[in-house]
Amino acid sequence: MAFHDKELTVPGTVEVAGRHVKRYHIDQPRRRLEPEVVDAASAYLPSLLPAPDGGTPPASWVVLHRGADTGAYLLAYSWFFDNVVECRIAVAGQPALACPDDDPAHFVDLDRPGVGCVWELGVLEHERLAWIRHVLAPERPDLAGYLADARAEGPVGHAHAGVQPGGVTGGVVVR
Repeated sequence: MAFHDKELTVPGTVEVAGRHVKRYHIDQPRRRLEPEVVDAASAYLPSLLPAPDGGTPPASWVVLHRGADTGAYLLAYSWFFDNVVECRIAVAGQPALACPDDDPAHFVDLDRPGVGCVWELGVLEHERLAWIRHVLAPERPDLAGYLADARAEGPVGHAHAGVQPGGVTGGVVVR
């Protein structure tokens, strides 16, 4: 399987289960997220979000990712204990990950401790810096600033992470 960029879109922020949730979608170049997959993910999302902890601004971000095969992946990242991220994942249409069928709109909890794939982790990199910039570094946390600071839409993948195949990064040749 050749590595390729995928398309990132940012549908906006919603409030779910007492949390402000920034939404990101990652599409395949030739397969967009179907409306029924987006609707099923929205319905499943509350089960992936923890209750606010009272001391940390109640913020999360979610990545809905359409796989190259039959699968769809829903990753909910939530801030807690001031500067820690919790990740809860649901999968659909991926029998290799214990899904009951190949329906990309039938989400079930992932029973493995995952964090995300290389495309999803690009969003995590942005969210980490945005949290520091708007919540941890200022004298007073700026939740509205954090929620407005989304990763730019467009290609997400190795060519957009500052790493080019065959290039050098940090003294290491990237192949």
